[in-house]
Amino acid sequence: MAKFLDKISERAKKLNKTIALPESDDIRTLQAAAKILERGIANIVLVGDEADIKALAGDLDISGAKIVNPKTYEKKDEYIQAFYELRKHKGVTLESAAEIMSDYVYFAVMMAKLGEADGVVSGANHSSSDTLRPAVQIVKTAPGAALASAFFIIAVPDCEYGSNGTFLFADSGMVEMPSVEDVANIAVSSAKTFELLVQDVPKVAMLSYSTKGSAKSPLTAATIAATKRAQELAPDVAIDGELQVDAAIVPKVAASKAPGSPVAGKANVFIFPDLNCGNIAYKIAQRLAKAEAYGPITQGLAKPINDLSRGCSDEDIVGAVAITCVQAAAQKK
Repeated sequence: MAKFLDKISERAKKLNKTIALPESDDIRTLQAAAKILERGIANIVLVGDEADIKALAGDLDISGAKIVNPKTYEKKDEYIQAFYELRKHKGVTLESAAEIMSDYVYFAVMMAKLGEADGVVSGANHSSSDTLRPAVQIVKTAPGAALASAFFIIAVPDCEYGSNGTFLFADSGMVEMPSVEDVANIAVSSAKTFELLVQDVPKVAMLSYSTKGSAKSPLTAATIAATKRAQELAPDVAIDGELQVDAAIVPKVAASKAPGSPVAGKANVFIFPDLNCGNIAYKIAQRLAKAEAYGPITQGLAKPINDLSRGCSDEDIVGAVAITCVQAAAQKK
């Protein structure tokens, strides 16, 4: 079975999307850009100073990338004006807008907003908040989206569970303490995202430390309520909870703990009650199960602006760019 990255990259190659990479001062970004261009996955815009980028790149072939310097870009005044119009109600002046637009991440996100890039990937040397704050301020949530959230695609080698070892974990990177309604909306969004990216039928497990009433507390009650609400929002999607992880993925355990569940023993989408649980879980899977972990990838934004773990490799960046291409194509439709 082809690895998730291989499959998503093959799909991205057919889409001719342009992705902006603002972290041009990080060698991993340039290594990834060289691989993306060599493999034909996407068109690349590197945001930064051309001399600095080429000096850092050394022998890397990034000749196919477009390099845009926010200080000298011919449309910089248009970018400044656009940001001012978006944020003047928050007290932003033209002078402060000019300063903000000199930030490479903000500039890259504005490229996506104004249609000069189809998406942005950042986070190799920025915190999640530094990547996602510009996204929320500039591109905002997509029409009809209740909220923006973040997920990881987890691909576990030699794994019999999930979709040939592939899972979606949400929210694992953005919404810290979601309400019941938030968790329900994250579940529905994640089901759609899983179907888009993995191309398999989503089976959504609302995770808990309890299965079907084995424990009772405000925590389990919240998961039960979120499950009910998600089922109302998406009656055609297989969503069930509350489920422990073993009941969610192991058929024998599912038969004992949750007989008759449309999800138990077959889950491939994990919905966590809060960011604490989701982030811990993905890192355990990545480090102990040696899983490929792609993300945090956003969902619910008007343009795909995707985050990276600061511990990412250049191949992780390649994967995030390929995912961003597929998301951008889906949004165009």
